[in-house]
Amino acid sequence: MMSISIGKRLKKSHLMVIAATGAAALILSGCAAATTDAPATSAGTTAPEETVGVSLILKNLTNPFFVAMAAGAEEKAEELGVDLIVGAGQDDADDQGQIDLIESAIAAGQAGILITPTGPNVNSAILKAREAGLYVIALDSPLDPVDTADSTFATDNCLAGEAIGEWIAGKLDGKKAVIAQLVAYDDRVAAVDYCRANGFLMGMGIDVPVLSEKDSAAESGNYTTGTGGEYEISCIEATGASPEGGRKGMENCLAGNPDINVVYTINEPTAFGANAAIEAAGLVVGEDVLVVSVDGGRAGVEAVKAGQIQATSQQYPLRMASFGVEAIFKLATGGAAPANTSVNGEFFDTGLSLCTDDPMDTVVAATQETTEYCLENAWG
Repeated sequence: MMSISIGKRLKKSHLMVIAATGAAALILSGCAAATTDAPATSAGTTAPEETVGVSLILKNLTNPFFVAMAAGAEEKAEELGVDLIVGAGQDDADDQGQIDLIESAIAAGQAGILITPTGPNVNSAILKAREAGLYVIALDSPLDPVDTADSTFATDNCLAGEAIGEWIAGKLDGKKAVIAQLVAYDDRVAAVDYCRANGFLMGMGIDVPVLSEKDSAAESGNYTTGTGGEYEISCIEATGASPEGGRKGMENCLAGNPDINVVYTINEPTAFGANAAIEAAGLVVGEDVLVVSVDGGRAGVEAVKAGQIQATSQQYPLRMASFGVEAIFKLATGGAAPANTSVNGEFFDTGLSLCTDDPMDTVVAATQETTEYCLENAWG
C-alpha cells in the first residue's frame, strides 16, 4: 500500500496561526434604519418603531459566493427596514476578525447575527452573543457542535458532495477511478470541507468510516454506485479553496501520479486552478480527466457549459442570507424562531441542484438541471 504524506493524506501536526486585531475587521456597508411605515413581511408582520439591527459576518468580501450573500441580505434588509452591517475578517482563517465583529454587534445591542464561521475558534464569541440576547444564525457552514448557533441556514453539503460522486460513478460506468481530492484545509476541521469531500466518496459508494476525517476512507478498493469498479485515492491536497491553491495542489497530485482521471474540488475557483495544471500536463479536461465541484456560481456553471467542469452542485447563498435577515426580523418583531427542514433535522435547508448537460441515472441526491437552468439561477 502506498504511503501518503501531506501531498497525499493530510498532515495532522501542521497548524497555521494567523493573528488579527480589531482594526483588521472590514466593514462593508449599512442599510437604512427601520421606520414605522416599513413594508410588511409575507407573514404580515410590520417593523417596530425601534430599529432591528443585524450583522452579517462573512469569511471575506471578495469571493463571489459571499458577495452574493451580502447582496441577498442587503436587498431583504432594505425591504424590511432592517439596519444591516456587513463585515468580514481579512481572510478565511481570520478568527479574530470575526470575533471583533461579533463583539461589535453585542456592543451595538443588535437583534441578531448572521455568520459564515471561520471555524470553532469563534464559538465562544457566538455563545457570548447569545447570552447577551442576540439570535445567531450560521450560514453555509454549520458550527461544531451545530447547536453553538441558534440556527443554521445552509446547503446540505453532504448531499452536494454525494450528488457529484453519484454523477462520477455513473460517468465512469465501471472504469477504474484514480482520484485527486482538492479540499480546503489541513489546519482545521470545517463541516463544509469534510462534508463535501466525504460526501463525494459516499456518493461513489465508497465507505467513509468517520465523516469528519477527510482521510478515513481506504486508499483503494471498490466503489459500488452504478456499475461499480475499482478506485484509488491518489492524493488529498489542501488548497485554501483558491485558484492558486487548486493549481499547486493539482501539480502535486500529478507529480505523484500522472494517471489521475477524477478530480474532486471543494469549489469552482479551486477547479479553475486545477484545470490550469491539468492542461499544462498535456491532459484534456473532460476526456483524460473528469472534474467535478460544488457551488454553482455563474463562472462555475459557464465552465460546466464549456466542458471545463463536468458537473457542479449549485447552492443558493443569496437565499441563505435573505432568509436569515427575514428570520431575525420576524423573531425581533414577535414571530417564531425558524424551524429546521433538513433531512437530519439540524438546519434549515436552502436547496440544491446538480448542474450538468450530461445527466446520469445514478444521481439521486439532487435534481439534475441543465446549464441553462443553472445560469438562470446562478450567483456571482
